[in-house]
Amino acid sequence: MTTEYQSPKDRAYVETLINAASKEAAAFLNLKYTAERKDGVIPIKYRELMSVAVALTTQCAYCIESHIKNAVEAGATREEIAETVFIAAALRAGGAVGTGLLAMRLFEDEKKNVTT
Repeated sequence: MTTEYQSPKDRAYVETLINAASKEAAAFLNLKYTAERKDGVIPIKYRELMSVAVALTTQCAYCIESHIKNAVEAGATREEIAETVFIAAALRAGGAVGTGLLAMRLFEDEKKNVTT
């Protein structure tokens, strides 16, 4: 039985994962490298702050670590990271409210089906 999850030791399995699904890995890595390129219209610091926000909402510890490092290297400040944290938190909460609207509609539809 495992006693820990998402350990840095898991990085030892990168090649195993890539080799087990090489075409899918190649496509993913191409997308990743394209999205993280430095020559895009959006400056790299903003790309990294967006990446931090997404990593926070997906709660990928490895992504958070990687993109915080990249953001700092791109010149992001502590205050920019802090604002990014709260923007991501607000959007994640807003997403729950948005899907809550769907839940309410589905409830009403189901209630109509049960009573008819």
